[in-house]
Parts: sequence; structure tokens; C-alpha cells
Amino acid sequence: MIAVTRWAVRIHKWLALIVGLQILLWVLGGFVMSLLPIEAVRSEHTIPAARTEPLALDMLLAPGAAARQAAVSTVRGAVLGYWNERPVYRFQTPRGVVMVDAQSGARLSPLDEAAARQTAQANYAGVAPVKSLTYFETPTWEYRRSGPAWRAEFDDGEGTRLYISPESGEVTARRNDRWRVFDFFWMLHVMDYRERENFNHPLLISMAGLALATVLAGLVLLVIRVRRSILVQRSKGRAA
Repeated sequence: MIAVTRWAVRIHKWLALIVGLQILLWVLGGFVMSLLPIEAVRSEHTIPAARTEPLALDMLLAPGAAARQAAVSTVRGAVLGYWNERPVYRFQTPRGVVMVDAQSGARLSPLDEAAARQTAQANYAGVAPVKSLTYFETPTWEYRRSGPAWRAEFDDGEGTRLYISPESGEVTARRNDRWRVFDFFWMLHVMDYRERENFNHPLLISMAGLALATVLAGLVLLVIRVRRSILVQRSKGRAA
């Protein structure tokens, strides 16, 4: 029993030194993330109400006619929807999405700066203006999606940033200052310091295994000490 106790103490002590800081970060990260409303982190309060009125199909070109008008070839699929209050087709092609006006057949993508600014303002449920507009050819650490994008930052005190696809004209990501705080603690929580998305990697699994071993060693020590205390109390009772 003495040998078991010594080994349990050693294991518990050294594992606690190794994983103690990470356990603290896990608890701290979970606490901070639980304090931040996920709706605010996702900027859901900046999403305008979706249009519910049906499209007048008799006023639109057929998909094939619109594709020919815009010189879009090798169409693999088409989706009819709205873009800045106008009906559009989004054609899927081998090179990506091509957006075409469903009434005139005019090609609308890729979006230029003016169109991107208009899209950002139309997809923001607020009165704050666009403070800056930046085009990224390659994904940024914050965007984390493939392909280029426009980033529109609003002067609303929350650091709201909308990422817009220049191909489809859609808002593909919403970010703000709360999101950055949440993302930082999420990174610490899952221990993915680059992509910040993978929680099945060997580092996290190994650290979680060590933390489990620390807890189990502590439980062994607890059982041993409780048993020892009981035996001591019984001995005192007999002596009395």
C-alpha cells in the first residue's frame, strides 16, 4: 500500500505540473465563452430580415437564356435568388459562381468596389456606415474560407466586419470584436493554434489523456487517505 501511495503521489504531482496550466486555460476559456452571448459573437443582430415576397417569374429570363446573354458556359447548376433587391441567377461553373441579372441577363460578378459597398450596406441591419472596404485575393486568418473576398468594416463601435464573395455577391462570414475574443479562447480551448478548428488532433488528445490520468491519480490518493483516516479513527476508538 505504501508503494502504491508513493507512485500515485509522484504521478499526480508531475502530471499536475505538466497539464495544470492547460487545465486552467480550459476552465478559463469555457468560462469566458459562456459569458459571451453566441448570437452577439455571430453578429446575428446585424442580419436584416429576409425577403418573403415571391418572385414574379413571368418577368424573368429563363436560366438558359440568361446564361447565354451573359456568355456563361459549362453551367452545372443554377440558383435563383435576390441580390441587393434584384432577382439574380447564380450559375455554378467549373471556375466558380457567376452571378447574372435574372431580368436583363447582365453579368454582375465579380463585384467591383462600389457593388461590394452596396452589398455590405444592404446586408447590415443598422445605420452605421462602412468605415473601410478591403479586397483580399487569398483568405485571411479571420475569414478562413477559400477564394477571394471583400471585407467591409462598419463604424458601429462593435468592429462589425462582413466578408462578401465577389463571385456570388453573398455575405459568407460575419465577424466582430466579440468574435475575436471568443475565437482566441476557443483556440486555447482546442489547442489548435493555426486553423483554430480541429479538436481531434494528437496534442489535444494527449493533453486530455494526461489530465484524465491526473484526476484518476488524485482519486486513488483520496481513497487511500480516506481509508487511512477511517483506520486511524477506529484505532483511537478501540484504544479509548
